[in-house]
Amino acid sequence: MGIFVDQTVNVLQKALDAASIRQNVLAHNIANTNTPGYKRSYVSFEENLQQALKPKKKMQITANQPGHFKRGGLEEIKPQVKTDNSTSLREDGNNVDIDMEMAQLAMNSINYQTAITRLNGKLSTLRLVINGGR
Repeated sequence: MGIFVDQTVNVLQKALDAASIRQNVLAHNIANTNTPGYKRSYVSFEENLQQALKPKKKMQITANQPGHFKRGGLEEIKPQVKTDNSTSLREDGNNVDIDMEMAQLAMNSINYQTAITRLNGKLSTLRLVINGGR
């Protein structure tokens, strides 16, 4: 983290990345609603982010070589695209529920806009400080 980047900005950047990937995955699912045998995909991200943000007890470990220990935490969290093989809505094996995909698309859009608004707020505050309150 740099002087202008804090944990909130890092989390917002990761959330925006996840929302972008999720948008593509949902669009792909919707495009394949009528493809026989198609299995829907989804993005796994929020659960891993919550785990990374939980306070942890810190152990005092000293590494004598760079890269000896994984840093863990927020830096390691990335959205993962997974396939849902557990269900089948139709006899042709397709498991895309168009209503669910459209609802998730709307929710993803709201989450994206919320993250953008919060990031703009952080940047506005920074701009205000840099300009000396003017």
